[in-house]
Amino acid sequence: MLEVVALSALTAFLTAAGNGAAGEMGKQLLLSTGALVGRTLGRETPLPAGPDGLEALAGQVYARIGDDPRRAAEWASLVRSAPQRDGVALAPGTLPPAPRNFTDRERAVRRLRREATRPAAGRPRCAQLSGPPGIGTTAVALHAGAVLHPRFPDGQFYVDLRDAAGENGPEPAAVLHRLLREMGVEHDRIPPTEAARERLYRRLTAGRRVLVVIDHASSVAQVRGLVPSTPDVFLLVVVSGRPFALDALPVPVPPLSDRHALKLLRKVAGRERIARVKDQVPALLTRCAGNAFALRAAALRLVTEGVLPADPAAGPTTTATAGPAAGGPGGHPVRETTRSACAGLAPETARLCRLTALGGWPAIDAQLAAAAAGVEPAAAARMLTEAVDAQLLEPLPDGRHRFRPEVRRCLADAAGPEHGIAECSAAVTRVLDALLNRVLHAAHAALPQSWRTESAPESGTPCRDEAEGVAVLAAEVRNVVRAVLVAEEYQHIDTALRLARALWPLQLKAGYWDEVLPALRVAARTADEHRPRSRMAGALHFQLAHCLGELGREEEADRAADAAVACERAAGHTRGEASSVELQGLLSMGRWSYAAAYERFTEAESIYRGITSGQDEAVDLPRALALVRRHQGRALRGLGRTGEALPLLEAATAFFEEQGEPYNQARALTDLAEALHEAGENTEALAKIAVAERLLTPAAIPHQMYLAALRLRCEAVA
Repeated sequence: MLEVVALSALTAFLTAAGNGAAGEMGKQLLLSTGALVGRTLGRETPLPAGPDGLEALAGQVYARIGDDPRRAAEWASLVRSAPQRDGVALAPGTLPPAPRNFTDRERAVRRLRREATRPAAGRPRCAQLSGPPGIGTTAVALHAGAVLHPRFPDGQFYVDLRDAAGENGPEPAAVLHRLLREMGVEHDRIPPTEAARERLYRRLTAGRRVLVVIDHASSVAQVRGLVPSTPDVFLLVVVSGRPFALDALPVPVPPLSDRHALKLLRKVAGRERIARVKDQVPALLTRCAGNAFALRAAALRLVTEGVLPADPAAGPTTTATAGPAAGGPGGHPVRETTRSACAGLAPETARLCRLTALGGWPAIDAQLAAAAAGVEPAAAARMLTEAVDAQLLEPLPDGRHRFRPEVRRCLADAAGPEHGIAECSAAVTRVLDALLNRVLHAAHAALPQSWRTESAPESGTPCRDEAEGVAVLAAEVRNVVRAVLVAEEYQHIDTALRLARALWPLQLKAGYWDEVLPALRVAARTADEHRPRSRMAGALHFQLAHCLGELGREEEADRAADAAVACERAAGHTRGEASSVELQGLLSMGRWSYAAAYERFTEAESIYRGITSGQDEAVDLPRALALVRRHQGRALRGLGRTGEALPLLEAATAFFEEQGEPYNQARALTDLAEALHEAGENTEALAKIAVAERLLTPAAIPHQMYLAALRLRCEAVA
């Protein structure tokens, strides 16, 4: 049996288990692995940090099982049944189509082609495209991708960071998460930590011919971990604005020459239309200054309206166009195009665009635009269509819209002088209220019986069921993260805190930890400043601790969990205090500190039992006690005290069966089956597995796969 568990196999298995504990079943495998490590070495062994520690642990285990055939058989069974993470197949690619009317840029494309095809000579293939907003950096990247398509048969992957909720864009770990998802890696198979994600990215691309395009990057930190380590991977970073200090081939995208600008106008509008307005073309070329977005917008206006946009500087000066940026030599083509487009719209449509631009929302729909402008949704939908036609908005595949960053900034800058501070502030407040109403309905539908979610508002549109609630939260997550930042800036403190708290079902049920983390950081800090030692502060620190724990940021998670306990205790919120202590136990158990975990679970049970039957908190006390007993049983498994674990796990299983909670019953049955397997009761364990499999829905694929692997382990020794 020993030859099956070679040292290399043990090292690979422990590394995969330690780095890949994403999702409920990843954590289940990690728990079982830690328990077996403890039984093998005869002592509690904390989970090592990093690959070197895991490699050393593998050596210790290997040395011990050489003298213990029964333990070697256990390890062989566990290693054979584990999911093979290295077998992930890359998706075909997600690079959007190249623009049809691409013009010029031969020099930039030629430089990219040379970088992609040069002898590797030990240097990574990496280029950074940069240029001012609207100049066409994205178009160059997409065109180059189309030209170079045959060179990258294993995939062309595109991640656009433009929709990030914060001004600084997503963290590097979140960029890696988005790229891995684009590459076809399932959520449950993406490791929680940045370092492990980078290793998976490199493992997936090793020996493959791949193009990776990161658009609208805002810092070198976001892309430094993506620089290729193999010669056939080409990283193309696109920056709208000034380049940053990335060790890559710099490829600036200059303005179009007048000859190529005229060529672009003719491609978009047609030669006959351009010939009809040839007297106006020289002035237009001067105003557009070779900016591809401005030129294309002018050509489309000629197509739709039969006229070229007027020079904003030639008309009467208004509050919306006053200042040095309003045309002339000091103007910016995108801003001038934006002002000209607004001038050509109906006043109410231009007003809606300016007020909607104020919040910096990643995506808007008719309801949010209606809230910003204080109009009916049907009217807002019509105005959004007009704004799309005027090139002020871009439609998204899900029916929503977004602004180009520079267009949004221009509109937002004009909103104050045009409409006044009071109206602008009111518009932002209305959008915040609309978003809060939407996500409160969604959160309540997603977790209808949880005390961690508010009751659904009386007004607004309720969600039909749990699935729709989670879907709405997922669709709005970037807007909500942005809204937390905006609400804090506008000093709408309660709104900021309630928005962040409404994200709980999304992080609990859908694993959107990278996405919600920025909002939780801001909300927890804001609660400490404005609602210190309150229930709300405790709840937000709890969410933050949970999120950080899932992302493998252990020290930060511990601090947040400690803060949650302190806040809930100070607020006299017994249920919240017990739940936060329970979370401390879960964090300890995730790093194989089973004794500390058991102590926290025991403490949590004691606090729960301090709730009397007359208190509101007593409503879900039996369920809370069942959950904490299950966790106690899991911790005892890790300590090798299987005989004590079994009755606790059996009690939890019986409770969830009685309550009609099939998913929680299946989770408890899985724990019970593992404990029975460890106790040598494999026939009984197989019976529990069969019941758990029947309880799970077809959508619970990771859990079903885990049970199938557990069945193999039991059958190997049954």
